[in-house]
Amino acid sequence: MPIPPTMRLILRCTRPGNSSITCNRFSFLQLASFSTAGTCHARANLVKPDPMEFEKYTLTSKEQHIKWADGIRHGFAGSVGRTPMIRLNKLSQETGCEILMKGEYANAGGSVKDRAALYLLKDAIETGKIRPGGTVVEGTAGNTGIGLAHVCLALGLKLVIFMPNNQSIEKVEILKNLGAEVTSVPVAPFTDPNNYNHQAKRHAEKLENAIWTNQFDNVANRRAHYETTGPEIWEQTGGKVDAVVFGTGTGGTIAGVGTFLKERDEDIKVFLADPQGSVLYNWVKEGKLERLVGVGKNKEGSITEGIGQGRVTKNLEGAPIDDAVAIPDNLVMQHTFRLLNDEGFYCGASSGLNVAAAVEVAKLMGPGKTIVSCLCDTGHKYFKRLFNKLAMEEAGLLQFVPEDHRKFLR
Repeated sequence: MPIPPTMRLILRCTRPGNSSITCNRFSFLQLASFSTAGTCHARANLVKPDPMEFEKYTLTSKEQHIKWADGIRHGFAGSVGRTPMIRLNKLSQETGCEILMKGEYANAGGSVKDRAALYLLKDAIETGKIRPGGTVVEGTAGNTGIGLAHVCLALGLKLVIFMPNNQSIEKVEILKNLGAEVTSVPVAPFTDPNNYNHQAKRHAEKLENAIWTNQFDNVANRRAHYETTGPEIWEQTGGKVDAVVFGTGTGGTIAGVGTFLKERDEDIKVFLADPQGSVLYNWVKEGKLERLVGVGKNKEGSITEGIGQGRVTKNLEGAPIDDAVAIPDNLVMQHTFRLLNDEGFYCGASSGLNVAAAVEVAKLMGPGKTIVSCLCDTGHKYFKRLFNKLAMEEAGLLQFVPEDHRKFLR
């Protein structure tokens, strides 16, 4: 497939870490803005690259801190990261803590998973695992797939997605609109060979010039948050952060952010927020992979999507986690709808879980602390499942929606 003329960027970049990083890239890939942990300056020349051509470039570091600046962003890659830090006013007043949320819905693909998607493909290109015109295969509950779809469109790559069939129909339709081939498969545990991740891996192995990006165990995911989300939190709070707390699916966010922040200040506390049906709360607390039992009709599952886990992933291994909080669906529902009706943010249930977790951490730590989490995405992808009265009744969760907010359900 011919590659259209694109911009080749000549870079000089300051970023924390090693004095230089050398990597290979497609000549048509704009990786200039990948590292929000640095200040990049680019000179662009219009070129028509050979599809098989690779190019060497070096990123040199001269400073050990971020210079927070924004201007013109280059393409999709440049539009991921540097998201706003938002104070939730009512909850901050109620708890006596600063409850701060990274607005991850502001990423170009609409969710926190854009960061991982970008770095998964960055790693595949740097290591030569995929060539122009190739196929990307991933097992995903939706948002990582959406991020990958955007990046694949920008790069002229094909995308195949395997996803469990309990995800919102909106996510499936978005993926198809973005050109992805989507296969929905029955829900199966990771130990089952028919688990959606295993099916994705097998499919990639059958194709020429294809890669299974493996978001759960590919530590390029964790690297994304070590190099971008963590530094952004440090910069935006001026280093004045007492705790971070995140719901966990792949483990990339909590591991990357936690590692970066503890390298700056070892007193910062890292909390894992776990939904019902997941094993990670008991893993942190007791070292056991036992599922949390919660509320509603599906007491061993959750209304949340894309978080919770039945195992310890490679991204999560070695993460500097201090403690965990259990967030059952009643708290998820309460704070998802409070977030909308009290603060004005229309977000999905994973964001509600993060807000509920931040409140629980505030109770544990006491007043005067600064606690950071994130709003993962908007609520538009969950309209039929989450913001729907009949769906809430069928899930046994309507009673947990604050009564004065139920009138807004469709």
